[in-house]
Amino acid sequence: MDLNRLTVQESADRYVELIRAKTLTGALSAATAEVYARDVATFVRLAGEGQVLDDLTGEDVDAILLAFARKPDGRRAEPGAGLQSASSQARFRRSVSALFKHAMLAGWVQVNPMALATITARERGGLRPERRALTREQAQGLIGAARDLSAGDGRAVDGRVVPRGQAPATEEPAVEGPPITEGPAADGRSRRRDQRTELRDALIVLLLSTMGPRVSELVRANVEDFYTNDGVRYWRIFGKGGKTRDVPLPDDVAQVLEVYLARGRAESPDKALLLSWRGKRLARGDVQAVIDRVQRLVDPDRRRSVTPHGLRHTTATHLLADAVDMDAVRRVLGHSDLATLGRYRDELPGELEVAMRSHPLLRRPSGGR
Repeated sequence: MDLNRLTVQESADRYVELIRAKTLTGALSAATAEVYARDVATFVRLAGEGQVLDDLTGEDVDAILLAFARKPDGRRAEPGAGLQSASSQARFRRSVSALFKHAMLAGWVQVNPMALATITARERGGLRPERRALTREQAQGLIGAARDLSAGDGRAVDGRVVPRGQAPATEEPAVEGPPITEGPAADGRSRRRDQRTELRDALIVLLLSTMGPRVSELVRANVEDFYTNDGVRYWRIFGKGGKTRDVPLPDDVAQVLEVYLARGRAESPDKALLLSWRGKRLARGDVQAVIDRVQRLVDPDRRRSVTPHGLRHTTATHLLADAVDMDAVRRVLGHSDLATLGRYRDELPGELEVAMRSHPLLRRPSGGR
């Protein structure tokens, strides 16, 4: 089928004409058709009417869905009444999905970008990044960005790390939230050294990516929960139901922990491991913002939105894919039953092909024919 490179506006006009025609045959109620038409019109505004529909990527769809979620609800007359409800967000995603499904059948797009989007719709809680594992390349990109932050007192500018001593292209901070850079703040005032959070952010990402704790376990951690035995650093994790587990830190993560404790942790009487730059224990909701900030330093080709729970999936998936003993993975994650691991083991692209290429029954005996 030849591809018809229609703009977003042209595609929307044809699609709305089609769904309104369905009301004449009784296949669709007039009210439902108008809801679809309204959502499609919103999609056009957010995507850009002159954009070619086939040029939209999964990342573009993610941005559109999140932009809708943050859009004020026009049905509420009073100012500041709130943003879109979770059910409205889920309905909007279904409308956009239906548009692209028809676009595939009509030959307007080669690939349905909804299949590449990472934002899922939930009737409760609204749109959010999917809780699934990062691929090896995506995980290594995120870990690499965290290492860059921890290694050289670098500054994050325009989505890249600028080494100390090198002048940045701009003095405007590249990220929102508590500063992760040294130098002038947005209001022109100089930031104090105790306001810098690079080492803390790097440690958060490394702990989540390599050890897979629950976010509640991470923010609940205290400095005293980390100890050394026979030269190995351990984290005593206080998990669900009052259960504890002692998990050794990978050497690279242990080194970042030591540097953070020595000069990255804000001075505070609070015994929490992770502190805000104001010296208060970090809240669960702050962790996602940290991940998002570090993600902005990752090469776009290796970047994908992920939740703290998605990084827990990432730990389990890659440990199991690398043939680490299942019981060891269970103990790292803090599960009491091996069967629970099935929920955390996500599919990786190409893993079946790798498994069949190295089939154990087809390996030639060493030294023989």
